[in-house]
Amino acid sequence: MKKQKTNIVVIGGGTGLSTMLRGLKNYPFDITAIVTVADDGGSSGRLRDDYDIPPPGDIRNVIAALSDTEPLVEQMFQYRFSESDDLGGHSLGNLMLTALTDITGDFSHAIAEMSKVLKVHGKVIPAANKKIALHAELLDGSIIEGESKIPNSKKPIKRVFLVPGDVKPLPEAIRAIEKADLILVGPGSLYTSIIPNLIVKQIGRALVRAKAKRIYICNLMTQQGETLNYRATDHVQAIYDHVGKPCLDAILVNDIELPSPIKENYKEENAEPVLFDIEKLENMGLEVIKKEIATIQSGVVRHESNKIAKWLSEYTLTRM
Repeated sequence: MKKQKTNIVVIGGGTGLSTMLRGLKNYPFDITAIVTVADDGGSSGRLRDDYDIPPPGDIRNVIAALSDTEPLVEQMFQYRFSESDDLGGHSLGNLMLTALTDITGDFSHAIAEMSKVLKVHGKVIPAANKKIALHAELLDGSIIEGESKIPNSKKPIKRVFLVPGDVKPLPEAIRAIEKADLILVGPGSLYTSIIPNLIVKQIGRALVRAKAKRIYICNLMTQQGETLNYRATDHVQAIYDHVGKPCLDAILVNDIELPSPIKENYKEENAEPVLFDIEKLENMGLEVIKKEIATIQSGVVRHESNKIAKWLSEYTLTRM
């Protein structure tokens, strides 16, 4: 009897999510990616405002990461125009998703059709199916409007919230969470890629109620403007504060010390490796999983997607 694929739901956005999905698609997982639509900068922001649609950028990157098509086709989908005043900065994939949304009248339908064209492994679901705006309230009480502006404040964030606040998720997102065998949260920018999904209230509630094992893929580095001086427990606590209840069972952290030259490079960006305060994480009721999951490419620290995927494959065989 053929073993049924493990249903994995991955919640996040930005580079971290698409990087990890490239590894997961090579293993026997049934993947559903729930992707943030809070971006308001660059090509995505322009199309969002011009066409009154959710920004397509993070969705485009996830579709590309999960696609099983010729490299040239993916390269074309990701192609960014640079020589035109009108098209400058736009990627072809963003324009295609916008055109499909305009034709079909529905962003999620456009994603589904584009996923067929690019032979996507699994499903890609936006956290919301209409345009929303991310706001941040800082510790000093001031409010910043717009996802792209939040990391530039250089002041501690108290909370982030969506406008409108009553945005509804797609039913498919909730069903995926309810049916999941495993739910991965992250990696990605805490306040602008991960939490925006979870403050869509029904998604946060579904995560709290989920029967699946819920694992947070902790960031490797802190981020100026978002998580300066944050330890692993601070990341987890921020998620709990926004959802309203504990909603994680385990945390995956990097088990290898980063080389000193890399740390020095990041100091220039006012960033440093996230400190994993293991005892405090365990006191929060979390299973702490330590694995070698980092790689360094051109002086930049990234999650090693194939190592994470291989570990998850072994984890599902032995623990589930």
